[in-house]
Amino acid sequence: MTTHKYSSFEEIDEKLKILKLETEIDKESFKFDVLNFKKNISSTLFSGGISSLVQITILSFVTKKLSKILGKQS
Repeated sequence: MTTHKYSSFEEIDEKLKILKLETEIDKESFKFDVLNFKKNISSTLFSGGISSLVQITILSFVTKKLSKILGKQS
């Protein structure tokens, strides 16, 4: 990360708005990825059997934990 010297409060406000929007985009992207992941898991469940069920349970647990961690960072 590089250091930047701002010349006005407007410049700082603009940068903060950009960072906030980037954070929102990242959150929405993560939500989209989780939904796609859940869809893929569902299709795997129907075709995989017991071992797939265990994998799905573990992956579901991990995604919930990641969601909580990312939610706390905002």
